Amino acid sequence: MISLKVNQQDHAVDADPSTPLLWVLRDLLHLTGTKFGCGMAQCGACTVHLDGEAIRSCVTPVSRALGKNITTIEGMAADPFGKALQEAWTAEDVPQCGYCQSGQIMSAAVLLREKADPTDDDIDLAMSGNICRCGTYQRIRCAIHRAAETNAKAKGGAK
Repeated sequence: MISLKVNQQDHAVDADPSTPLLWVLRDLLHLTGTKFGCGMAQCGACTVHLDGEAIRSCVTPVSRALGKNITTIEGMAADPFGKALQEAWTAEDVPQCGYCQSGQIMSAAVLLREKADPTDDDIDLAMSGNICRCGTYQRIRCAIHRAAETNAKAKGGAK
């Protein structure tokens, strides 16, 4: 049995330590918000946070997550940037098919944690590892700016 902390909850799973974290999350813990895209860490659909770092769960063995905090899209409500990002995604009408969006939001949350007021170039660089087959990149950028503004106002600052 492997012990994991996912979205602030402890779980024990019966999995081989080399099993990709993605499959443990989806198949054993039934957290299906994290998506399988390419299986090669190229598209970003499987992005989750491991101790606050955005990682590709499709190529990360579950053994790497031992003793660390895993956050999936389902746990983003507890993240300081999660609610602002999810609201901004809706306000900017970002999703079309929606398949990549959980990975996009997970990457955007790390960006906003590192840069409270990112430039377009900052956003483009941080989001470059996430592919949106529907091409909603402009709306994603607008949503990240909106979430940054929301966070700045919540902290008492004006953007």
